[in-house]
Amino acid sequence: MNEHSFKVEKGGLHVTYQIRKAAVLGSGVMGSGIAAHLANIGIPVLLLDIVPPKLGADDEAKGLTAENPKFRNKFAAGALEKLLKQKPAPLTTKNNLSLITPGNFEDHLDQLKDVDWIIEVVVENLDIKKSLYEKIETVRKPGTIISSNTSGISIEAMAEGRSEDFQKHFLGTHFFNPPRYLKLLEIIPTQTTSPEVVEFMTVFGEDRLGKGVVIAKDTPNFIANRIGTYGLQVTLHEMLERGYTIGEIDSITGTLIGRPKSATFRTLDVVGLDTYMHVAKNVYDQTAGDEQRTFELPDVVTKMIENGWIGAKAKQGFYVKKDRDILELDMRTLEYIPTQKMKAPSIEMAKQQKGLANKIKTLVYAKDRAGEILWNTLTPTMLYAAQLHGEIADDIVAIDNAMKWGFGWSQGPFEIWDAIGVQKSVGLLKEEGKEIPAFVQSLLDKGYETFYKEIDGDLYYFDGSDYQAVQVNEKAINLKQYKKKHGVIKKNSGASLIDLGDGVALLEFHSQSNAIGLDIIQMINFAVDEVEKNFKGLVIGNQGKNFCVGANLGMILMEAQDDNIFELDFVIRSFQNAMMKIKYSSKPVVAAPFQMTLGGGAEVCLPAAHIQASMETYMGLVEAGVGLIPGGGGNVNLYQKHLKGLPNGVPTDYQHIANKVFESIAMAKVSTSADEARENNFLDFADSVSVNPDHQIYDAKQAALSLYEAGYTAPKKEKVPVTGDSGYATLLLAAEGMYGSGFISEHDLKIAKKLAYVLAGGKIPYGTRVDEQYLLDLEREAFLSLVAEPKSQQRMQHMLVKGKPLRN
Repeated sequence: MNEHSFKVEKGGLHVTYQIRKAAVLGSGVMGSGIAAHLANIGIPVLLLDIVPPKLGADDEAKGLTAENPKFRNKFAAGALEKLLKQKPAPLTTKNNLSLITPGNFEDHLDQLKDVDWIIEVVVENLDIKKSLYEKIETVRKPGTIISSNTSGISIEAMAEGRSEDFQKHFLGTHFFNPPRYLKLLEIIPTQTTSPEVVEFMTVFGEDRLGKGVVIAKDTPNFIANRIGTYGLQVTLHEMLERGYTIGEIDSITGTLIGRPKSATFRTLDVVGLDTYMHVAKNVYDQTAGDEQRTFELPDVVTKMIENGWIGAKAKQGFYVKKDRDILELDMRTLEYIPTQKMKAPSIEMAKQQKGLANKIKTLVYAKDRAGEILWNTLTPTMLYAAQLHGEIADDIVAIDNAMKWGFGWSQGPFEIWDAIGVQKSVGLLKEEGKEIPAFVQSLLDKGYETFYKEIDGDLYYFDGSDYQAVQVNEKAINLKQYKKKHGVIKKNSGASLIDLGDGVALLEFHSQSNAIGLDIIQMINFAVDEVEKNFKGLVIGNQGKNFCVGANLGMILMEAQDDNIFELDFVIRSFQNAMMKIKYSSKPVVAAPFQMTLGGGAEVCLPAAHIQASMETYMGLVEAGVGLIPGGGGNVNLYQKHLKGLPNGVPTDYQHIANKVFESIAMAKVSTSADEARENNFLDFADSVSVNPDHQIYDAKQAALSLYEAGYTAPKKEKVPVTGDSGYATLLLAAEGMYGSGFISEHDLKIAKKLAYVLAGGKIPYGTRVDEQYLLDLEREAFLSLVAEPKSQQRMQHMLVKGKPLRN
C-alpha cells in the first residue's frame, strides 16, 4: 500500500481504499482551493468545470474558436492562474501547480474512471448536482469514492436515484475556506454510505489531509455553519436592538473572548455578505418559529447587499478603508464613521485575569455594557447548541471541535459553559424565563457540574446519561494533558524535559514567545546529556503559538545598552556550544518546528539530525532585521545544509552556495511553508513534513526511533570549504551594488559586510577548509561588534516596542 492507502477492518470486513489520484468538479474559489490542498500533499488532481457558454471578446482577440481546448478549458485553467495570485497562498509552493490538470465536463469526464476520489464543488443547486452525478455514473468505476463539498444541501437528497454502488461510496465532505489553512472537515454520511468508507475518509482526512474531522448529521448547514451563523445572527439582532456600534461589538468579540482578531463584523466582511446571505437563508428555509426568525437577515443588512456593500471583495462592507483610516458603518444612517471601541469596567478587569475561562467569566456576569451584550449573545448560542445535541451531531465533542476548527474559537459552546459555570448560568437563565434543554437539565439532575471532566489524566465528556472518554487519534499527543498524566523529568522557567515513552524524550520550550535565553540553553545541555545516557533519541518541540521567534531580544538589548559585552560573549558562546551539542549528540535529535521559526528558532533546527516540520512552518534567519547576524551557528549550519545535498566527487561552486546563503540571511528571507523552507535549503531531502499539526510530535518521535533503530551515529566533525578572499570580494560587490541602487541602507551595508566576512571565512584562499569553531568564532565576533552599534540597538528597541523591523 502507498502512503495514500489505508486498510479498514470493521465487522470482519477487510477493505483497502487508496487515494492515488483525485478529481475536483467545479473550479471556483472552493474547488480550486481543495485541488491546491490535495496537490500540496502530493496527490495529482483533475480539475474540471463547464465549457464557457460562448466566445468572449478576449477569446476572439486571441484567435480562439469554440473547439479550441484553451477556450473549452478556460474556467479551470483560469482558476489555476488565480491560485498563484491569491493571498493567503493556497499552494505551499508554486511547483505544486504541476500536479493539477485543468479540463472540462464535456471533453474530460471520461477521465474520472482513472481517479479514486471525485469531489463535487459545483453551484449550490440540487438539480444541477443531481444532473452532474447522473453523468458521472456513466464513467465512474465501481468503488470510487464520491463526495460533495456542499455547505448545506441535503446529502440524502443528492444520492436519490443513484445506483447502489454510488450510494455506498457517496458522502458529504465539507471543507472550510481556505482549505489549506482551516482545520475543519465535516464528514456527512447518508443512510446508505458504507461504514468502511466513513472510517476510511475519517482516517484519510486526519492523517493525510491534516484535518480535524467531525462526523455531522445531514441537517441544514451541518454543525459549524449552523451554530456559527446562529451566533452571528443573534449578535446582529442584539446590536441593532440595543444600539451598540460595529466597532464596540468587534472590540469585545475577538481575542478578548478567545475568538479570531476578525471578531464578528470583520469576519462577515471577509466571508462576504452575499455568501453569508445564502448560508443564513439555507437554515431559514428549513426551520420554523423563533429559530427561523433568528436566521432572518435584518433589513439594514439586506440594504447593504442591494448597495453592493458586501465586504472585502467589494472593498466596502461593515468597514471601509479611507486613506489610512478604517471606518465603520453607522447602522442607523448607513454612513461611515470613525471606528469606536467598547469602554466598560469589566473589559479592564477581564484583561487582568489569567486564563481565558476567567476572562470570559468576568465579562459574562458583568453588569455593564460589555457584560450585557456578551450574556445576550453567548448564552443563546450555548442554549441553541444544547438544543441541537443529538440532532446535528452525536456528541458535544463534535460540536465543540467544529466551532474551534471551523470558526477559530478557542473554546466550543460547551467548553464556554463549563468556563462560566453551568449551575450558576442555568439559574440566571431560568430567572429570565429561558427554557433549559433537557440535555443540560439532565447533567444538573445527576448532580454533575461540568460537561467535561478529567479522570486519571484523561478527558471525559457528558453524553446525556454519564461521562464517556473523549476518543482521540493516537497520533494526536496533547502535551498539556500528557504532562498532567506523566509529569516531567526536569524543568526550569524556559523549558521542560518530558519522557514521551518508548525511549524518546521531548524538550519543550515554554518561555515567553518561546524566546531562547540562558534558561533554555541550560535545558538543551541537560536534555542532550540525559538522552545520551538514558534514551534512544530527543525531540525538540512544543505546542505554543509558534515554535520559537528567536533569542531573548530584550535581554540582548539590555546587556548591550549596559555595555556588558563580556556577558553577551558568554551567552552567545553558550548558545553556539549548545547547538554543537545538538549536532554531535550520539543519539538522534529531531527538531519539530511549526509556524514562526525565526532566528534562534531556526538555529535550533539546523544542527538537528532530522527536522520534522509542520506544513505551516515559516522559517528564516531574520537577525538582519534587528541589526545583527545569526549568532548561534546559523550561518555555518545553513551553509553546510546547502553543501549536504551536493553529490560526492563533483566539482562544487562554493561561491554559488555562499551567494545563496548570503542572500537568504542578508534579506531575512522567511519561508511561507515547509515546502518553501526546503526550497530555501533549511530542510534537506531527508527531512519530513507533518500535514496534521496535531500529529507532529508523534511523527517526530517516530523519526527519532527510526534513526536509532537504523543504528544512528553522530556526524563526524569535518572541515568546511569556504570561498575566502575572492568570495568575500564577490559578496561585498553585491552588497555595495544594492546600497548604490538604494535597496539597502548604510547600516544594512555594514551588516552585510560582517555577514560576508563570516560566510567567506575571512581573507584566506578560495577553497580553504577550516574548522567549524573558526567560523563560529568569526560569527560571534561579528555579532558582538554589531550588537554594540547604536543603530542596531535602535532596531532592537523598535522591534520590541513596535513588533516590526526598523529601516535605519
